[in-house]
Amino acid sequence: MTDKVDFKTLDAYRARRAEFRVVEVPDMRYLMVDGHGDPNSSPAFGEAIEALYPVAYKLKFASRSIVGRDYVVPPLEGLWWGDDMSVFTVARDKARWHWTLMLMVPPWIEHTMYVDAVGLAAAKNRPARLADVRLGPLSEGRCVQTLHVGSFDQEAEVLAQMHDEFIPGQGLQMVGKHHEIYLSDFRRVAPEKQRTILRQPVTA
Repeated sequence: MTDKVDFKTLDAYRARRAEFRVVEVPDMRYLMVDGHGDPNSSPAFGEAIEALYPVAYKLKFASRSIVGRDYVVPPLEGLWWGDDMSVFTVARDKARWHWTLMLMVPPWIEHTMYVDAVGLAAAKNRPARLADVRLGPLSEGRCVQTLHVGSFDQEAEVLAQMHDEFIPGQGLQMVGKHHEIYLSDFRRVAPEKQRTILRQPVTA
């Protein structure tokens, strides 16, 4: 058995508060569940989380027993977008938000292991949205990211600086979807102590 891998040591999962940084994010695969609406009031949001984690832990156990490689289940991540991206930085109209919640899957996990993990998750206390879980790729490439400490409702100022000042100041343009990586469990950590990586894919 090798040492347990913690993917938060990867450069793509590193960021500092009050510092915007351009990073090259490698192609990754994720367990994903899609949704729409205010995450604070939409039952589908909580149900998505409840569907992702059982599959993720079944994969972790399979990796340890079948492949001989153990790892820390990576942090929850989310892609966020709207028909008008100002819903994030200006209006903060959460009812108009679209989202995809995700948990990263190590590159050595085979598709058959994922299929088996879903079957095991369904065998006992089947999550309501288990059928919505999929395994899919995400290719972001060049991104700008920073660490936000505080509540999600305090992100707007940081995002405005990223979108309107830093990115154009570097001669870059935004592409793709707003990406958040939740280093803190927002179900258990006080809002003022939450640590979230804010990421935006860009192009020259």
